[in-house]
Amino acid sequence: MPDLDALRARWTHALEGTRPPGGPDPAPYADNLLARWREPQRRYHSVAHLTAVLDHVDLLEKYADDPDLVRLAAWFHDAVYHPDHSENEERSARLAERALAELGCDASRTREVARLVRLTVTHDPAPDDRDGAVLCDADLAVLASPPDAYAAYAAAVREEYAFVPDEAFRAGRAAVLRELLDLPRLFRTPYGQREWEERARHNVGDELGRLDPTVPGAGA
Repeated sequence: MPDLDALRARWTHALEGTRPPGGPDPAPYADNLLARWREPQRRYHSVAHLTAVLDHVDLLEKYADDPDLVRLAAWFHDAVYHPDHSENEERSARLAERALAELGCDASRTREVARLVRLTVTHDPAPDDRDGAVLCDADLAVLASPPDAYAAYAAAVREEYAFVPDEAFRAGRAAVLRELLDLPRLFRTPYGQREWEERARHNVGDELGRLDPTVPGAGA
């Protein structure tokens, strides 16, 4: 089970690293975010995913220009998540804009967190976007999991879309996987490229091959 008190402390640490002292109490905002991440429709996009992304940001922080801003973006990046709705990332970014302004973050940092949240739509940061690279790599690190963990991830995603018929799910999921494989690189930090790229492409190709055996080279 995730340690919610530890997560609250991580939220406070990241927030205090990005705003002037003396702002509103961060605790109610942490509780609101954690309640969102624990909503019943979530199977993969859960507190466990939030924790994993924060852990990966910690691992990659030396590649970021502002690691605490990246951590705040991690907290917000799936804060709004309804599998049957579109624009979850946009709604999450707007939530970040409102909450961080209330908490006393300056406008430029608030905009940057919202920009990073919106970047998780494509996971395709610009070459010089160091903070974007860290957030996107942290979010996609699950793709490089060992086979059993990757299978559990894929199954959890399917559970989130249980309302979608099998044929439609296979088509939609295959399209997402093709978009990932079409990226020049899945990972943009040196660590991600070195440690995760090959395994992730193998995992994604295997899953795509199971969903659509006609794809040339999938599953190779």
